[in-house]
Amino acid sequence: MIKLSNISFTYSRKRVLFRNLHLSLSPGSIYGLLGKNGAGKSSLLRLMGGLLFPTAGYIEVAGHEPRRRQPAFLEELFFIPEEIYLPTVSLERYIATMAPFYPKFDEAQFRQYLSEFDVPQDQKLTSMSYGQKKKVLISFGLATNTRILIMDEPTNGLDIPSKSQFRRVVASALAPDRLILISTHQVRDLDNLIDAIIILDNSEILLNHSLEHISNRLLFGTLSTVETNERVLYAEPSLRGYTVVMENAEQEDSKVDLERLFNAVTTNRERVKTLFR
Repeated sequence: MIKLSNISFTYSRKRVLFRNLHLSLSPGSIYGLLGKNGAGKSSLLRLMGGLLFPTAGYIEVAGHEPRRRQPAFLEELFFIPEEIYLPTVSLERYIATMAPFYPKFDEAQFRQYLSEFDVPQDQKLTSMSYGQKKKVLISFGLATNTRILIMDEPTNGLDIPSKSQFRRVVASALAPDRLILISTHQVRDLDNLIDAIIILDNSEILLNHSLEHISNRLLFGTLSTVETNERVLYAEPSLRGYTVVMENAEQEDSKVDLERLFNAVTTNRERVKTLFR
């Protein structure tokens, strides 16, 4: 549903962000895009949305070339940027203005999401708090029922209870023909939500796999010592010794720890590439 082939992108001659980047994403999954600040996550999402243009290569999203910004493409994609803007209008006026652009928009579904987020529906959008505005936009994006929903740092501005609500609401909105892509540097916010992960570092996709596949290749656990264990890719001290990420030679079951996975991948780039080749 999303395919990037040989993508290069530069902001200037001195700043090359991507070179010969490849990425393929399929429907029916919630992807988490992880990367350090400045790694290019937002730029990558904007390339997919047709808001930035590649300097080389080809992008296909839902059968369309994003840079053309054709109506049929715009009907199938909803993009929630990190920095949001909502007009000085009531919720009803916002629905009347924006909903016609999305043929599959469901107002009842939208209002249900707002209720789950505890967002008041009887005041102007600009009188809401930043977190409430963010929840309005997330709810609207989910209710558009576009085939592709892209969210850039959606949990910024949300309190702890709202982050739990976010995970529950987004998970309920996934469908077999829908792809949801969430970019964040707050990896804990994606726990128990995503089923596939993309790790971007130094302008390169280091990992793009389902959590099931990752747990088959890597083991997340604790060890009393790590000095002589060659299977360990990453370790950090804990109360019981060391919390580790290691090669899963015995095919043991473990839950993927996103934060430690990210650290393991970015500190052992070539070894991880070999494991997942």
